[in-house]
Amino acid sequence: MFTIFRPHEQQWPIKVWLENEGQIEGECLRQAKNLANLPFIHQWVVLMPDTHPGYGMPIGGVIATENVIIPNAVGVDIGCGMNFVQTDLPVNLLNMVDTPNGKLAQAMVGDILRNIPTGFEHHRTRHECRAVDHFLKNMTVDERLGMPQELIHELEDAYFQVGTLGSGNHFIELQTDDRGLLGIMIHSGSRNIGYKICNYYNDRARIQNQMQHSPVPAEWNLAYLPIESKLGKEYIAWMNLALEFAKENRAQMMEAVVSIVRQLAGKHAGIKAIALDEPVCCHHNYAAYEEHYGKKVWVHRKGAIRAGKGDLGIIPGAMGTYSYLVTGRGNPESFNSCSHGAGRRMSRHEAKSKFSVQDTISDLNSQGVFLGKERRGDVGEESRFAYKEIDFVIANELDLIEPKRRLKTIAVVKG
Repeated sequence: MFTIFRPHEQQWPIKVWLENEGQIEGECLRQAKNLANLPFIHQWVVLMPDTHPGYGMPIGGVIATENVIIPNAVGVDIGCGMNFVQTDLPVNLLNMVDTPNGKLAQAMVGDILRNIPTGFEHHRTRHECRAVDHFLKNMTVDERLGMPQELIHELEDAYFQVGTLGSGNHFIELQTDDRGLLGIMIHSGSRNIGYKICNYYNDRARIQNQMQHSPVPAEWNLAYLPIESKLGKEYIAWMNLALEFAKENRAQMMEAVVSIVRQLAGKHAGIKAIALDEPVCCHHNYAAYEEHYGKKVWVHRKGAIRAGKGDLGIIPGAMGTYSYLVTGRGNPESFNSCSHGAGRRMSRHEAKSKFSVQDTISDLNSQGVFLGKERRGDVGEESRFAYKEIDFVIANELDLIEPKRRLKTIAVVKG
């Protein structure tokens, strides 16, 4: 870790979990310096080793703010995060057992694609969604009447979107640990509802800041809401809904995948029972009210997970590489945070132009990785070569986390 602090350029220091400043993209550093000049920052700005440019705030960034919350410092996919379950099923069965639909791993991927909508698809029937039920149940009549019209229909849509994967870098992976046992990992978020919540309240914050002659330049895309304001309280309530929805979304998918694994392992490999460890779950796009250095502040983790002492976390790599289960060390300098993944080293557009569909699929085939994807035209965006090396990321944050288990992709479903 090193610190960037040039008093003539910034008000607050920037602590970076990399080896040197040359490893930070120019646009990422520019965004970090904008954060370091916000009037309500607490202590410093944090950049994780997977950091890269985002919208307004770098992805792989952490800030603590006093009395305000910044929608763009949470991001559009509120509650995006991870879910992992370890099983006692030997992975060699997935690669050895033949089924009418290929190897057992291929059959599982096929059933996952048939049962879990991906990309922009959603369920055709209404599903149970406790997060939305709870949100509506705890609203007063006046609060219901005052709900933003732009968001009301998103609540109904949520019942059709819960338990769906989405697109981009979201995935469902079948993985092997170093003992040769199957693990199931899911990366997904709050689907369209989180996107709409962020954009709605960022627009309102931008208008409010302009009217009040905010000291934060509009071009920084860091419009903020005082937490005691009506809009601030509304955003926090809707953000928490998106967090609960994202958690439930991953849980429903995990239940479906486990059911598929059990059914097909029983049918084709004669496995009568599969034991599961307790799931590991974590958000990596959110804000939380926490105490750091003697003050209660809003910690914004945008592409970062909480790594308090003993916290269980998941740091995924790109498809076809390794992912890690970790425990936090509770390092106060990072506001008890660590990276959320490998982090992109090139944009989606650049990756798609550089890595062809066939090259990306051939690379996965060469590693024995089965790919499930409805539309493969954009698969180059998710080539492992478009991301940083996960072991490089982990090596730069060993003062923040302790790696506990290494997991390798054997099959992946992408949106």
